[in-house]
Amino acid sequence: MKAYIHDDFLLPNSVARELYHGHAEGRPIIDYHCHLSPKDLADNRRFANLTEIWLEGDHYKWRAMRANGEPEALCSGKGAPYEKFLAFARTVPQTLRNPLHHWTHIELARYFGIAGLLDEKSAPAVWDSANAQLASEGMDSWGILKKFNVRMIGTTDDPTDDLAHHARLAKSACPAKVTPSYRPDKAFALGDIAAWNAWTDRLEAASGLTCGRLTDFLAALDSRIDHFIAHGCVVTDHGLFNCPEHIAGESEAAAIFAAARAGQAINAVQSEAFAGHVLAFLGERYADKGLVMQLHLGAFRNVNTGMMQSYGPDAGCDSIGDYHQGPGLVKILGELSARGKLPKTILYNLNPADNYLFACMCGNFFKEGQPGWMQYGSGWWFLDQMDGMRAQIDTLSRLGLLSRFVGMLTDSRSMMSYCRHEYFRRILCNMLGDDVEKGLVPPDMTALGTMVENICHRNAEAYFGL
Repeated sequence: MKAYIHDDFLLPNSVARELYHGHAEGRPIIDYHCHLSPKDLADNRRFANLTEIWLEGDHYKWRAMRANGEPEALCSGKGAPYEKFLAFARTVPQTLRNPLHHWTHIELARYFGIAGLLDEKSAPAVWDSANAQLASEGMDSWGILKKFNVRMIGTTDDPTDDLAHHARLAKSACPAKVTPSYRPDKAFALGDIAAWNAWTDRLEAASGLTCGRLTDFLAALDSRIDHFIAHGCVVTDHGLFNCPEHIAGESEAAAIFAAARAGQAINAVQSEAFAGHVLAFLGERYADKGLVMQLHLGAFRNVNTGMMQSYGPDAGCDSIGDYHQGPGLVKILGELSARGKLPKTILYNLNPADNYLFACMCGNFFKEGQPGWMQYGSGWWFLDQMDGMRAQIDTLSRLGLLSRFVGMLTDSRSMMSYCRHEYFRRILCNMLGDDVEKGLVPPDMTALGTMVENICHRNAEAYFGL
């Protein structure tokens, strides 16, 4: 009986197999957006056991375990490491047709050479074998990066971060280039005035500039962009419900800022207009300084109030949102285009109903002599599974240029997620091979192979100036 995860997994025809093994397998990984800990990377963290490297902070696994009735202590809580692992092992057989079933067994195969299925019966042997290998040479964080040929990692960092860990990494022997990504979401967060003011105080301290007026605030944000660039930043990120549909003028934005800084409540209309002003300002700075702007749009975050109160954010209780996306995208992208300051931009939607809207929107904006200036980003979060990836590839192919796509990213907090690049590459080669079999594209293996290699890494290398 053939192993579940074998050399030709997801590659049902000869063209798909030739494309994957000849042009995708083993290619460098450009993980330009993730949530790995810069401290762990700088420390070259070695993981004590399989739970630490595999289940720590992994929302996908927690959600499945909760759905399987496992206690929270064994998900996000303080349960013993082995008991947490056993809870996940009990859950895995129940994940058939969930992407976790594929990911779990690809990860066990690629990281540890474990070919069997994980369940409660096989769990003790898997635990012992994986833990022994984690203690061996080459299985620290840097060894894993080298093993999977990871060339670049873009972490996600707040403008107030001092980036000390990135400074350490720049002087280290880490095999991957680790760059900070500027994510100023808290600059827009006027819904909680006390928290926004506390963050603005931290911005003052980080920048050395007093934020008593809007111009000071914007100057402080700009100075932190320069600080990030000095530490290797090439990409920024924004996690928003949707883009603002209104952009306040300077006087209106200044008045809103002054009221917020005084601790006054800001209504939703004012908050949106202020966010539009700040986002447009930042977009201009990104264009001037050659940074890529990422817009991750459409998440309902922290919807479980009880978990939010007991655990805090990022507990894995988030959902696809149904926000109105079109008008805000038109407003902010159109405004930056009118100013002649539209930076390279990657758009990510979380609601699959918005696939065509986002991909079509990318085609409205461009820059002469700069192929792929606007990018329709890879399947994100709840869409980074087989159907979501296929839908993103199909939509981009129909409304844009798949050949210019900058490819996959992990968007992960786990060092065990690099197999997601393999998963994506196999799906891509599967789709192209199927197209050849159906006569939808010519069997030009040179052209197809070049496109696969470009999507795997070369497009991203060029796009991010690596």
